[in-house]
Amino acid sequence: MYDVVILGAGPGGLTAGIYAGRNRLDTVIIEQGQDGGQIALTADIENYPGQMLEGESGISLAERMAKQAEHFGVKRITDSIDSVTLNGDVKILHGKKDTYEAKTVILATGAFPRPIGCKGEGEFLGRGLSFCATCDGAFFTGLEVFVVGGGDSAVEEAIFLTRFARKVTIVHRRDELRAAKSIQEKAFKNEKIAFAWNSVVTEIKGDDVINAIVLKDTVTGEEREIKADPKDGMFGVFGFIGFLPRTDLFKDQITLEDGYVVTDENMHTNIPGVYAVGDVRKKSLRQVVTAAADGAIAAMEAGKYIEG
Repeated sequence: MYDVVILGAGPGGLTAGIYAGRNRLDTVIIEQGQDGGQIALTADIENYPGQMLEGESGISLAERMAKQAEHFGVKRITDSIDSVTLNGDVKILHGKKDTYEAKTVILATGAFPRPIGCKGEGEFLGRGLSFCATCDGAFFTGLEVFVVGGGDSAVEEAIFLTRFARKVTIVHRRDELRAAKSIQEKAFKNEKIAFAWNSVVTEIKGDDVINAIVLKDTVTGEEREIKADPKDGMFGVFGFIGFLPRTDLFKDQITLEDGYVVTDENMHTNIPGVYAVGDVRKKSLRQVVTAAADGAIAAMEAGKYIEG
């Protein structure tokens, strides 16, 4: 019987672990993959307070968070949870490897990239289509790539991809970007970056790899096909149009809105002793710093609940 089970090892979950462990709560973090969540896919972090100014990647930041949680006695278990029972005084999580019981649960399951929604998407995933510039950018060294999206993540990843690609075209459904002005300025100054305004991707084509993309003008409805340079034989397509929360595991027990977990300002869900933090929670800003704040609050609230 743990005091706290934290489901997910992103910034929110790791911070919750740090605070719970420091308060001498018997705590375990359960994660099926790599520590860090979405930030593990980020090559450069520039806006986290106290980060290393000489350069900070998502992986390096997550590693330090994980070590800090371990320092305070928090256990880290790799497992995939199949089902949960969150109502009642004892919360039960059934995993592939084991079953876990706890007095409180902190949901930090995060989110995953939203599909582009075009024809051919499933066929070319991993064969020219990617949702992770850090993971796959180097594969497109000297080639042309298209980045779909216009928010912070899309523009930041487009800038990152210029380290490898010959040319990066940002495809955005509107005539102006949604990214922060400071990020936009970097993109506009980068000679390798071009823009396809008022455009959406309707299809990606190819044989073994992507060698053509079809764009539709959102104003006129006209479609045009762009083919890869014959010398290249292919190009890359990266999707960054938002995320979908990972809530299927507990959607029948926790109150959701637009797929996200509804909490109060203290991270309480509709079930006593169950809290939600980070990208899985409904809120206005999803950043590392807000996830960390969520985690700190949830851990302190879990402690109060146990004491009560």
